[in-house]
This record gives sequence, C-alpha cells and structure tokens, in this order.
Amino acid sequence: MSISAWLGLLAICCLGAMSPGPSLAMVVRHTLGGGRGKGIICAWAHSIGIGVYALVTLLGLAVLLKQAPMVFNGIAVIGALYLAYMGMQALRSKGGMSDKLAAGESTDSFTAARDGLAISLFNPKIMLFFLALFSQFVMVADSLTGKALIVLTPLVVDGLWYTLIALILSHSAVLPKLREKAALIDKLSGVVLILLAVRVVVTL
Repeated sequence: MSISAWLGLLAICCLGAMSPGPSLAMVVRHTLGGGRGKGIICAWAHSIGIGVYALVTLLGLAVLLKQAPMVFNGIAVIGALYLAYMGMQALRSKGGMSDKLAAGESTDSFTAARDGLAISLFNPKIMLFFLALFSQFVMVADSLTGKALIVLTPLVVDGLWYTLIALILSHSAVLPKLREKAALIDKLSGVVLILLAVRVVVTL
C-alpha cells in the first residue's frame, strides 16, 4: 500500500471515529461515571470490536474481488451511496455531539470493557461503514503488510480517539469547548465523506 493510499485510509478512519454516535455516548458515560481509567478501558475494548469488523470485512471483500468482481463493484457502489448519505446527514447536523455529553452512572472495569466491545460488535452501521470504506482499499492492499495496515489503522485510531475523549472529559473545563466545536466537526466530516463517495465511484 502506498503512503498516499494509507493517508487516505487514516483520514477516513479519523473522521469515522470522530462522528458522534452511540460509541461516543458509551465512552462518555463510563468516563464521567467511572473516571478516566474506566473511559480508557471502554475505549480500547471498543477498538477491539472495530478491529474484528475490519478483519472480517477485509477478508470477505478480498474473496469477492477475486471470485465475483461484479458483486464486488456492486457493493462498492452501494458503499459509496452510504458514504454520501452519511455525509449529507453530517452536513445537516446541528452538533450531534452535544446531546451525548451527559453525566454517566458509576461503573466497574468489567462493565466498561463489556459495554465498549458490545457497542462496536452489535452496531450494524459499523459493518456498513467498513463495507463502504474498504471497497477502495482492498485492491491496493496486495501484500500482508498492506492488509495488516487496513485492519490495524482503524483499530488504533479508534482506540486513540476515544482515549483522547476520556482524557479530555477528565477536565470539566474542556467540556463546553467540545460542545462548541461539535457542529464544525460534523460539517467537515460531511464534506470529506461525500468527496470519498465520489472517489469510490470514479475509481471503479
């Protein structure tokens, strides 16, 4: 995989991790309810689930590319439409992160890990996201190193992003600033997702 392709993967993984949703709500809940440590445990348990999805999606798409290229292209087009839909939703958002930043209840480490893993493994939108995302990178990942990068990049990015959230929320003075920037994050994510959808279709 070339550096430019990996940077593209890195950028979209960052945007995917930063998008407000149930995963953010879960990490926030355990951080505010159980402290910084519980938030970090929840974050990395969530990232393990992301890594599982990434691996399963990569293997499945790689098989389709070899055995049924027409089906692969169809999935790529559907994925592009889904990315465009996500982009439009993000552009219409008025700061979806703000309603996720509520106080959580006290929890233990096991519960934080269980909830973090479950919220990623049982969220069908994550599978759709990976199907949309990986369709453009499977073709350029023609080595074991490239495939490893495709799986490890979203796993590490996800873990680091939600760890950062846990660290930030440990300082209550930062919370209002995070709320203020939520709408801007949504708008930037929306533009990039739409551009990525166009790129997927153009490169088929």
